[in-house]
Amino acid sequence: MGLTSGRVALISGAGRGIGAAVAKTLFDAGWSVSLGMRRPQMPDWAASAPQRVHCFAYEASDPECAVGWADEVMARFGRIDALIANAGVMIPKTAVEISDAEMAQLLEINVQAPRRLAASCWEPLAASGRGRVVLLGSLSGKRVKSPGSGSYAVSKFAVVGLAHALRHAGFDRGIRAVAVCPGFVATDMAAGLTDRPAEALTQPEDLARVINLLIDLPNEASVAEFCVNCQLEESY
Repeated sequence: MGLTSGRVALISGAGRGIGAAVAKTLFDAGWSVSLGMRRPQMPDWAASAPQRVHCFAYEASDPECAVGWADEVMARFGRIDALIANAGVMIPKTAVEISDAEMAQLLEINVQAPRRLAASCWEPLAASGRGRVVLLGSLSGKRVKSPGSGSYAVSKFAVVGLAHALRHAGFDRGIRAVAVCPGFVATDMAAGLTDRPAEALTQPEDLARVINLLIDLPNEASVAEFCVNCQLEESY
């Protein structure tokens, strides 16, 4: 029999960075968590309640992975209450110099993969009465700040649009979707993109606290977009 006590969240890209921080934060808050990782490994913090942690070999570019993951989580826990679609890639090329294959990869992993995950989890999310979908967008999905971030921005603008589309698709069934749009976060990805020291960037743990709050809000306090920045910009 599946474990059905407590809420259950799927987190993609949970092996490091933002995803790992979200997984630990939700676990500490009492959630059962399923960790989508390219190389599944039980984290040390799971030792206190390993029955509440599930690891899955998730490959965002594999269309079959989403259904298999959702099915495995339902067999293990019997419910899905939240999806945090965090896995993503960045290709630092302009919209002119990027190849068709590279652009297709950006859209496949950053847009299609979270859409497939949401679709695979949709019915269990609706059954929960307060299903939550968090898509990790970016401030690059709100503005284009440099030529080299242009192609990435195209994919992240699409992620923000996807969050709004899912919000409309599921609102009447109690599903709330939100695009979380951070600027530079102290992760491996940001390390190669900014000269700012890690301590001057948004910390993954702080972003995880934001996500924990967003998915804990009631249906009547729906947030469509949440922007987070480590520096002052004109609008963000």
